[in-house]
Amino acid sequence: MSEKERYMITSALPYANGPIHLGHLAGAYLPGDIFARYCRLKKRDTLYIICGSDEHGVPIMLRSRAEGVSPQEIVDRFHEIIKKSFAKFGVSFDYYGRTTSKIHHQTSQDFFINLAEKNVFVLKTEKQLYDPEASMFLADRFIRGTCPVCEYEEAYGDQCEKCGSSLSPSDLINPRSAITNAKPVLKETTHWYLPLAKFQPKLEKWIDNHPEWRINVRRQIHGWFQNGLRDRAVTRDLPWGVALPEAVAQKADVDATGKVLYVWFDAPIGYISATKEW
Repeated sequence: MSEKERYMITSALPYANGPIHLGHLAGAYLPGDIFARYCRLKKRDTLYIICGSDEHGVPIMLRSRAEGVSPQEIVDRFHEIIKKSFAKFGVSFDYYGRTTSKIHHQTSQDFFINLAEKNVFVLKTEKQLYDPEASMFLADRFIRGTCPVCEYEEAYGDQCEKCGSSLSPSDLINPRSAITNAKPVLKETTHWYLPLAKFQPKLEKWIDNHPEWRINVRRQIHGWFQNGLRDRAVTRDLPWGVALPEAVAQKADVDATGKVLYVWFDAPIGYISATKEW
């Protein structure tokens, strides 16, 4: 194999609402580190970049509320704890960043603007669950209820941890606020959606063109295809995250105040923004 070939090795971004443990190291980071060291020994042009801490999303906000501190304090604390843990175990990252950096925010917004300019998104105004006691919309893990698929009573508004089903807050049976335990009411809000159903044929073809991928991964993805992909909102009504680009909101005549990009939109871009920072 040519020494001129270039390798960039990535691993999952650790979530900054708690420390990492041995299972994380063995499952997600040790394999990448071993391969990076092997490539370096073979004199290959290798960059092993983890991309750093994933620092947005509802679980971080829930922890900050429980501790009575800001989300920034939570991610600052665990970013350093995680970074030191990797250093102690000798994981040989070339760069370890974080998704609260200015470059990451700008890069994520650039991706969003580019897709908006290409008219990829679908704009929808719908009634969504709202906590009248906390005066906020209940996105993702701010809402709990019974899973409509397996009847697990502690399912989240974005996913059931028991059966793995991808959910929306409105799918839950007997929903309740994870903040106040109040029964939510419906209130109108506008969000940008990625039309995954429209892209399913292209995605199926792309997956089928990669037989080298692990069979368990391919089976899980095909399971999603069999159930039919659903359009997913890529913005949220939350006070913590990458801000919705003002220019996109203005063009759609939508108030951008309190709207951010969905964490599963911005987090994968962390691999790119961290590479730019490196």
